[in-house]
Parts: sequence; C-alpha cells; structure tokens
Amino acid sequence: MAKLMLYLFDDAAARAWQPFALTRPAGELMLGAFTGRARAERCFGSACAGHIAAPHLAGFAEPGAAPVVEPTAIPTDRDRLFLNARFIPDWNAGFQPPTRPAAITADDTVVGWFAPAGYDTPDNGWFLEPTAGDDVATISGRVLHNVWELVAENPDQLRRDFDGVARSGAVPSPPRDFATVGYRDGQLRLGSGVTIEPGVVFDFADGPIWLDDNVTVRAFTRLAGPAYVGPGSTLLGGPYTAVSVGPVCKLHGEVEETVVLGYSNKAHDGFLGHAYLGRWVNLGAMTTNSDLKNNYGPVRMWTPAGEADTGLIKLGCLLGDYVKTGIGSLLNTGTVVGAGSNLFGSAMPPKYVPPFSWGTGTELVEFRADKFLELTATVMRRRSLELADGMRGMLERAHALGRGQASGAGPGVMDGGAG
Repeated sequence: MAKLMLYLFDDAAARAWQPFALTRPAGELMLGAFTGRARAERCFGSACAGHIAAPHLAGFAEPGAAPVVEPTAIPTDRDRLFLNARFIPDWNAGFQPPTRPAAITADDTVVGWFAPAGYDTPDNGWFLEPTAGDDVATISGRVLHNVWELVAENPDQLRRDFDGVARSGAVPSPPRDFATVGYRDGQLRLGSGVTIEPGVVFDFADGPIWLDDNVTVRAFTRLAGPAYVGPGSTLLGGPYTAVSVGPVCKLHGEVEETVVLGYSNKAHDGFLGHAYLGRWVNLGAMTTNSDLKNNYGPVRMWTPAGEADTGLIKLGCLLGDYVKTGIGSLLNTGTVVGAGSNLFGSAMPPKYVPPFSWGTGTELVEFRADKFLELTATVMRRRSLELADGMRGMLERAHALGRGQASGAGPGVMDGGAG
C-alpha cells in the first residue's frame, strides 16, 4: 500500500450534483465528519493525488484539497486506485491490491478501478460511465445516488465516522463545567485549543459530539449529537441538532440536520433545517428556510434533468458555493440556489435560482463575473486568504457555463430545466 496513488473521480451522475458540481469536485463535499477525499485518505492510508472531474474545474484549489487532474497526465509508474467520489467506503473496508488491472465493486456496483504500476489509466469515457472488465476486486461500502442524500444520510454517517476514528485512539471524557444530557463515556471528542464557555449544554442522547481544533462554543448553546464542528469554527448560541460544520464557520440561531461546508457565516437568528451550504456562504440576519411542506408530503426538488421526487418529508435548501442572502430572506421547502447568487429583499425567490443570479424574488438578473470575483476576493481576504489565479480562472469558466445555461445557450453541466 505504500506505493498506492489514490484518485477520486466524478462520474456522469456526480457531475450533475448541482448546485455544487459547478464549482467543486464531488470528493470535496462533506458528509458526516469528513469530505469524501479526507475519508478516503484515512481509510486507505494514502494522500489523494487528485480529482478527475469536469474540465472546467481545472484550477480548483482550497486549503487541504486535492487538485483537479487530467487522466492522461497521471503517471503510470506507481499503483493507482481510482474511486468514484459518490462511493462511501466502510471504515474497515480495507483493500488488497490485485496483481492485474481490475474493476472495484461494492454490492455489484462498479465503484472504482485498480491499475498496477506499468498499466494504463482508464480513458475519460470510462470515468464518466464506469464498467467492469475481466478482473474484479470487491470492497465494502455504499454509493450515494442523489445529491440530497448528503443531507438525509448525514446523521448516520456522523455516527459511523465517530466510531471509525474512535477505534484509532482514546476518546476523552468531558470536563464537568457544562451540562450534559444522556452522556456515556466515549461520546465526546475534543481537539486542541477548544473553548467552551459556561452555560453550554451538550445532548448525547442521539449520538456523539466532536469538536475539532480551536472550536469555540459560546454560552447559551445547546448542541445535540451526532455532531461535528470543524477547526476554527464558532457556535455563537442557540439550539443545534445533528450538524456537520466545516472549518472557519460562524453559526447562530436554530440549525437542525444541516451540513455547512466551510468558511460560511450564519451569525444571526433564523432557522436552517435539513439544508446543505457550500463554502463561502453568508446568510443575512433572520434568513430562514422551510424544511417541511404544509401537507407533510414528499419534497420535490430541481435537478439538471428536471424536477425530482426526493421521497423525503423534510428537506430544506441546497445553497451552492459563494451564495449570499440579505436580511429577512425566506427560502421555500426544497429550494436550490446556484453558486455565486446574491439574493435580497422580502420576496421569496423561486425554488430554483440559476447560478450567479442577483436580485429579489423572481426579479433576478446576472451577477456579473467581474463584480462577483471582486466580492469573492474581498471576502477571502477577510479570512487571510487570497483568490489564486487558477481558482479565479475556474470561477470565470463556471460563471460562463452557469449563465450560459441559465439563458438557455448550449449544452453543459447545467442541462435540464427547473421543475
């Protein structure tokens, strides 16, 4: 395994996981306590060398993330393991490399390919529609089929991730200067530099809690597990239930069964439920989403192939990277907001907002690329980060692609209309 090179790839289904696929490879989406890339690295003991993804994502760059690579440029002098980014390996999956090239299957579904040193990498077409060859190796895990499963399956994956990591080291007992509900030994994991103010309540009745390095939990926070809060993030008060929070986020108010990918702010009151927020999202004060229809029926949601019945009774919103909302914004059940959109005003936006939209309610116009990039660079500087040239180029291509499809021009990853 020491020579193994790990790559994740986005197949055709993953490349339709909007609103996120326009600005990031699927392996850099979070489920449970990890992105797909970070979990695969831990499970297989190898750093991810790259993502094989849509061509317009070339130049994608984030702290700790793997770059987007071209399959023909991957060296063949080392063993390579290619895994579908929609595949979630079991923590005890293990992998015994075969001696010949082989398809990797889980529950009779092709989820990857192993290429020993000296053998060719599969071509681009195979990564879009993986098929089995003459030789097959098996691995344990499961495949996600729809983007909303990142919300629906998150609480269970949090429990799996906590257990998987706990096997590799002791989980500390909590200090006794805060209240606990339903606590059992081994249900709290604390990173270094964690600050917990007086007046915090941790509820372990439904699962464990993991506070990563330099997390701050302010007074009057009630955090119910299963929950993960990423490095440098702050919970500013309010009730939180079954949340996954990435690095450097600030959250306040009521948040339930929601994933916040990273570098995002919800620093004021408002309800966020059964939702998924990309990176660099900022929600104005009192921004609130609905996650339950009045008739308690299943939620339908826009996809690039048309409106789909999710089969879920509770599903809030999916907000792409760089989305911003003004104060008092209201989002309907099952709303999808495309990357880079800036919404404001008292009127509720449509259930599908095309990428890089600007406006109020249904009065949406294009958020110009130059203005979007200027704002993005400003926001990143506030976190002591710079918008790299490669990332800027990627966002320019995403803008052109997203707005081209919003206006009905040409084929691309945004194919399909809103339901």
